[in-house]
Amino acid sequence: MKQFIYFTIFFVSISLLAVSQNNETDKKMIKYTPSFKFKDGIFLNFEQLKNNSPVPKSQIQTTLDYNDFDFYERLFRDKEFITIYDNLGVRKKIKIKNIWGFSDKGVLYININNEFNRIPVFGSISHFVAEQTVREYNPYYYGYSSYYYDDPYNVKTVTVQYLLDFETGKLYEFTVNSVEKLISRDPELYEEFSKLSPRKKKKLKFLYIRKYNQKHPVYFPAG
Repeated sequence: MKQFIYFTIFFVSISLLAVSQNNETDKKMIKYTPSFKFKDGIFLNFEQLKNNSPVPKSQIQTTLDYNDFDFYERLFRDKEFITIYDNLGVRKKIKIKNIWGFSDKGVLYININNEFNRIPVFGSISHFVAEQTVREYNPYYYGYSSYYYDDPYNVKTVTVQYLLDFETGKLYEFTVNSVEKLISRDPELYEEFSKLSPRKKKKLKFLYIRKYNQKHPVYFPAG
């Protein structure tokens, strides 16, 4: 009798292991290509992006028309929060500053300082441009207010190029040092890039991002 029980337990364990392995095999992954379309919706965090599983429009509480061509632009405009329903139907208020980004018509946008910027070059290392407000000291300010110079700082908007590391979700400014750091995970490319002169590195850094992305494609779960 004991032998029969042990055999039954062993058989069930093997069966469950086989089912588990089959389920893992069934999880098909799709390689990212320029024709890939992200699922439309809001990515609350980077993990949702990696799984291509955003919060769909149907779970967003709004009076806007879901078919509005500029739906997301209107949704986020001049607001601090939006309201969504999670998969259990629980209503939640989400700060816009905490939203990672969104996808609209299959195109990906990332949130930088409450401004959503399109990512035109996506891959293991993505590249995009965002506007950033900076304050620089005003050299014409002499410590007192005047008609022309009443602020010790000048405020202006500048364009900044960024890199997104798909492995970690971290952002980097698009510099030679950041490119060198990111492609160092590929010894062959890193060695090739390291041998270039500083001038060549600056000129070819975008090319090496493309080379890295070709050698290290991104995959998303199918379905």
